[in-house]
Amino acid sequence: MTARRILRLSGADTVTFLQGLVTNDVDKLDQGLVYAAILTPQGKYLADFFLARDGDDVLLDVAEELADGLVKRLSMYKLRADVQIADSGLNLQRGSGEAPEGALPDPRHGEMGWRAYSAAPASDDGTDWDAIRVAHCIPETGVELTPDSYILESGFEVLQGVDFKKGCYVGQEVTARMKHKAELRKGLRQVVVEGETPAGSEIVANGKPVGTLFTQSGGKGIAYLRFDRAKGDMQAGEATVRLA
Repeated sequence: MTARRILRLSGADTVTFLQGLVTNDVDKLDQGLVYAAILTPQGKYLADFFLARDGDDVLLDVAEELADGLVKRLSMYKLRADVQIADSGLNLQRGSGEAPEGALPDPRHGEMGWRAYSAAPASDDGTDWDAIRVAHCIPETGVELTPDSYILESGFEVLQGVDFKKGCYVGQEVTARMKHKAELRKGLRQVVVEGETPAGSEIVANGKPVGTLFTQSGGKGIAYLRFDRAKGDMQAGEATVRLA
């Protein structure tokens, strides 16, 4: 399980502050977990995370590797807003079976189970999350989601990670333009993989680069592809790759 840090955001301006920064509608917190990202002004991915209501506060569940950078970025935007950012002291419990009291469904897909936050040690019920992610083309922090990613190419619309009616946020103009004025020419797709090759292998077709193969499970994988070249049998190292 990817190590996570659970931050606590508190203060009278917390929801308004987040609403002007993240890709999803923070007002949805009263309905459950909110999956969102924060972007650069150029619309590229910086971090993805889950937001959860905890009384008057908001918990932010982010990959440990991104946590320090995210705190620094949020603090930079905070200015004089009444928002305090601190470690919550809570841990993530996660599973795909029967959800315990207080757990919330993962909003990205029904098969991604539930998430809960408490002082108990971090835990996971042993679910093969990679298999589920590959089956539904769900990207993972630091694997398919990198500083070069655009969230629409990464499937955030299908994953309930972006809201096009909420108003402005950092990177919103680029994201909206990709949604309304352009057909995506690149993005994540599920592929069939015959053979073995490391994650991160370049995919080639007819001697031309097509994209990159990432997470693999059960003879399938998640690949970032240039769609106009992703045709027929392609090669990734010693493996043959084709669109699923």
